[in-house]
Amino acid sequence: MAIQWFPGHMNAARKKAAETMEKTDMVIEVVDARMPHASRNPMLEEIRRHRQRPALLLLNKADVADPKVTKEWLDFYNKQPQTKAVAISCKKPADVARIPDLCVKVAPHRGTFEKPLRMMIMGIPNVGKSTLMNALLKKKVAAVGDEPAVTKSQQRLDINERMMITDTPGMLWPKISYAIDGFKLAASHTIGRNAYYEDEVAAYLGDYLLLHYSDLLVARYKGIDGVEDGVGLLEHIAKRRAFRIKGGELDIEKAAMTLLTDYRSGTLGKISLETLAEVEEMLATPPEPELEEEKEEDSEQQ
Repeated sequence: MAIQWFPGHMNAARKKAAETMEKTDMVIEVVDARMPHASRNPMLEEIRRHRQRPALLLLNKADVADPKVTKEWLDFYNKQPQTKAVAISCKKPADVARIPDLCVKVAPHRGTFEKPLRMMIMGIPNVGKSTLMNALLKKKVAAVGDEPAVTKSQQRLDINERMMITDTPGMLWPKISYAIDGFKLAASHTIGRNAYYEDEVAAYLGDYLLLHYSDLLVARYKGIDGVEDGVGLLEHIAKRRAFRIKGGELDIEKAAMTLLTDYRSGTLGKISLETLAEVEEMLATPPEPELEEEKEEDSEQQ
């Protein structure tokens, strides 16, 4: 199943972002440190590069990502032109406090009383952008919710007399080219729940964790000897937690939500869903062609 999610308001948000970019000095792009590539919106990158605006790339949620993998991504992005990448947790005040100075370094020609630094914060849904905005301004200026795409319109705010920032809605893009990216996004809760089946996404997540983080699964769920794949892991969780539906059958849906919640919250431990090598290998292979029924579903979502 290919996962796609592009509600109508995101198309309007993209057009508005392109207009605002013209009067912006730099972009703060927030991505999920657990999947930096999958959580970068290619539309935002296209808009930024068209206007030749420098970017401060924030790998947020670094506190729940695999630090070794995060370092690889930072090294990679910091070699890109007009890009400064740092790993942060927007829940840590010290991390947030660094951001204004980093912005001035990215765009040193602005940031005075005469020429205030005009910033634009962008990212896909549910990567912590609103939490970061509230921490930067030290007051609640952006709605924060458990579901993706809470923010639906732009707002411009002053950080101080030398810096102003435009907050933008979380935006995905019309077609996720690689199916695996859709599963990463869904597992990390950046896509609306109506766009995927949680048991399928949890089975994908289980496959990846068994391959790369089996020690964390053992610590959390015990006795996974003999579990060979994600489906088997969900069955194991359901048995161990006594998740059953009427008639005594295993409640796989509840087990799926348990695994997804434990990953999303960081309860499982420090996990990354993609390494640089894995992404390079994926991009070396052409994406699968879109099926007709998927095209029809996409048009209905828009």
